[in-house]
Amino acid sequence: MKITAYLFISMIFALLMIAHVSCNEKEDIKPIPNMGLKIPTEGNSWFFMNPDSDNAQVMNPGSMSWTDPRLVHRTYFRVERKGELHVGIKARVESGVSKLTAVFNGEESEFEISSSEFKDIYIGSFEIDEPGYKHLDIQGVSKESLDFADISDVILGGSATQGGVHYINEEYFYWGRRGPSVHLGYEVPAQASSVHYFYNEITVPEGNDVIGSYYMANGFGQGYFGYQVNSETERRVLFSVWSPYQTDNPDEIPDDQRVDLLRKGDNIVVNDFGNEGSGGQSYLVYNWQAGKTYRFLLKGEPAVGETNKTDFTAWFSSEYDTEWNLIASWRRPITNTYLTNLYSFLENFNTRTGPIERMAYYNNQWIMDTSGNWHELNRARFTADATARDKARLDYAGGFFSNEDGFYMKNCGFFDDTSPIDTWHTRPLQGQQPEVDFSLLP
Repeated sequence: MKITAYLFISMIFALLMIAHVSCNEKEDIKPIPNMGLKIPTEGNSWFFMNPDSDNAQVMNPGSMSWTDPRLVHRTYFRVERKGELHVGIKARVESGVSKLTAVFNGEESEFEISSSEFKDIYIGSFEIDEPGYKHLDIQGVSKESLDFADISDVILGGSATQGGVHYINEEYFYWGRRGPSVHLGYEVPAQASSVHYFYNEITVPEGNDVIGSYYMANGFGQGYFGYQVNSETERRVLFSVWSPYQTDNPDEIPDDQRVDLLRKGDNIVVNDFGNEGSGGQSYLVYNWQAGKTYRFLLKGEPAVGETNKTDFTAWFSSEYDTEWNLIASWRRPITNTYLTNLYSFLENFNTRTGPIERMAYYNNQWIMDTSGNWHELNRARFTADATARDKARLDYAGGFFSNEDGFYMKNCGFFDDTSPIDTWHTRPLQGQQPEVDFSLLP
């Protein structure tokens, strides 16, 4: 009886110890919060080398393998409410185990991925003190397969998502990666007759000459004229005129609806363009510099001796050069007009540089009417494209900039100070009429 009682007491003690350990283990388990919102990395992520530094390099994830531990996989999204934010990823590895580090909201944590199937992985919960754009950084530590991981989505939940989350969905993967395009539409004074010449100036601040940027100065109803950053080694002054035939393929344009080149300046390249309408394109490879002001002059008038045709001519100059450079003169068929719908825009045409901010100042706009009178344009309407209007990206701004007494436009970079679309802005009249000797124009 003594042995039996001893065994019985021992069994009871063992059961109590097991229950105690089990309770402690349950207390240590962190349940994964409900995270039902998926941010697809295909439209919202980039690889960075040296992020948040002056020499940051940016790459599209689909263009390379994730083998370098220095690469940071960064995904952007915007929350509109303070509160708790649960953050995770949906990811897999080809084989073995990968160790990675996540950084969000200033907090760092390490985790592992070992599944060859896509699995939800909880990163952590964070307190969001200010609404706006946020980014999740993932960096590789060690791996057993070729790539560190394949991340398909960042997943979110929590009260901070209840006010809305903005990101690039499948409909805008391409355009959203480029970023929102912004425009300034200029008001022509009522007392002006038809617009014969349109003059504008642009200054790109130092550090804002980002690859893929097109700072368009003189837009009109049938084309556009401005300058670009095309690569690390090439920049262009670009002047294009659309064909009246609606197509994205220039090969489809009938001969009688093609724009014809009348003349061009020295070292000007001329060809057809497509994909965003089609027509004639002319450009000068020119190493323009950030921090300097450049001048653009455009002329539009019905062709002399021709029926229902209009000639458009563009000249370019720096602020330090009194001489103008002819870009080209194009004749557009089925058109009888002077210059109309005057505007400027700022766009990014390179998806790789979509997360890099850029801006420019647009100032001293003037027109000369068909009566030979100059008129200063100091009112403009700020607008943006469908990427902005549908809130796929909200990193856009523009309007009057008091520090420059002129207009500005800014886009990309996932900044928070969004400007209202479809708003009018007025800059002070400066009275700096362009000094142009039309008789000396090439």
